[in-house]
Formats: sequence, C-alpha cells, structure tokens
Amino acid sequence: MALISPQILTLKSPSTPSLPSHSSLIAPSQSPSFSPPNTPRSPSLFCSPKSTTQYSSRRLVVSRASTNASALDFSPSIGEVLGDVSIFTAAGDSVQFKDLWDLNEGVAVVALLRHFGCPCCWELASALKESKARFDSAGVKIIAVGVGSPDKARILAERLPFPMDSLYADPDRKAYNVLGLYYGLGRTFFNPASAKVFSRFEALQKAVKNYTIEATPDDRSSVLQQGGMFVFKGKQLLYARKDEGTGDHAPLDDILDVCCKVPVS
Repeated sequence: MALISPQILTLKSPSTPSLPSHSSLIAPSQSPSFSPPNTPRSPSLFCSPKSTTQYSSRRLVVSRASTNASALDFSPSIGEVLGDVSIFTAAGDSVQFKDLWDLNEGVAVVALLRHFGCPCCWELASALKESKARFDSAGVKIIAVGVGSPDKARILAERLPFPMDSLYADPDRKAYNVLGLYYGLGRTFFNPASAKVFSRFEALQKAVKNYTIEATPDDRSSVLQQGGMFVFKGKQLLYARKDEGTGDHAPLDDILDVCCKVPVS
C-alpha cells in the first residue's frame, strides 16, 4: 500500500508559514520545574510492576527519544497560552484547550496528528485507542488533535473507529503554530525519520483497513504539517516531542512512562 497519495506528491510546496507571536514561547533550556515523586505510585492496571521497573532510570520531564525538543525548551507559560487556543470538537463545536482538562491538577496527553487523511496518523490513532483504557484507569485524559475540519475528523472517528469525545479538529493549525511543530515538503516526504513507519507496517496495514483519502483536508497545503506529542499536568508541560517526519511518532511506552510517574489527584 502506498503511504503517500500521488495527488499529494504533485502539490507545489507553499512557503512555510511564519509562526505567530506565540513562537517566542519556545525558550532556551532552563532548569526543570518538576521532580518525580519520592514515593513511586503503586502498580495498577496502568502502571504494571514490569513497566515501573523498566523505566525507573529515565528522567521524567525530558523526551530523549528525539533531540529536537523537550519540555525544557518551552516557556513555563506554554500551558496557559495553549489553553487559550480554540479548536473544534469532532461534532463541530468550538472549544478551548483549557476546557479539555483540569488545568490545576489534571493530567492530559495531547497528541497532535498530522492531518485526518494521513495513513500514519490512522495508525497512531489506533494505538492511542488501544491504550485508552490504561490511560483512563490512571485518570489521564487523551486529547487527539488533527489538521482538518470537523467533518474530516468524523470520517476518521467513524471508519477507524476512534472515540469522538477524544478527537478534535484544528483546521487553521493554531495549536501546531503555538507549539512550533515542523512544517514543509522535506519534512513530510524526504526526512529519514519517516523510515520508522516500516517497523510498524503490520499495525499500519491493520489501521488503514477502512481508510479513505476523503479524510484529507480540503486545503492541501495542510498535508505538509508535522505532528507531536505533549504531556501536561495542569498547565505544566512534562513531556514534549516534535515529530521529525511523517510517521515519526513518539513511542507510547515513553508516554505511559511519564504518566505512570505523575501523582494524579
């Protein structure tokens, strides 16, 4: 199965959009403001004894799966600024990020897909769906966001399927710009990091069983947007990873590891 549609390959590359004033929120590295709890959480359905042991030597706040971003690269106010960004539910209702989880103590995984017509994003959405019960049991909210209109989001939700109440549409890529995620022809089609998808080829085939290119955004320049993965506790950013290329998703084991180590109120 071809991962990239011939229609998309014939696109002219638009000029890369400049980031809004929020881009100033990406700051030089600074000292960590969050420390893991002294007492590990008790193992549960979510944090099994195996996973607790396996990741005990890793730091919590920094994503070292990729050197392009970490929680320390962002301003401490990034959670508050993202909270004011408006997106849409899959049903078409406008909502702000700050209304999606408790910005005092709630823990949320914000997964930004490339766009709803990206086969690799269907594979990521499928993996998130399969892990959702484990996140739910730990009180962690899954927020999956994709580029495109709400009707495109509904196509993915209905055909994959994926829970509608966890899926959101960002047609203007506002959240992507605030978080400084990558955009461009080279990142989309020619980045070496994209080769990682072939190690998950069976999962990809399964995820796209009911795939349709109709989920692709009407604004075809949107297919040049890359995604990323973020974990917040309240307004505090604990984990950040920008996808280097198409299919270069954050390992869910890393995300589970971060969430296991966060005490949830």
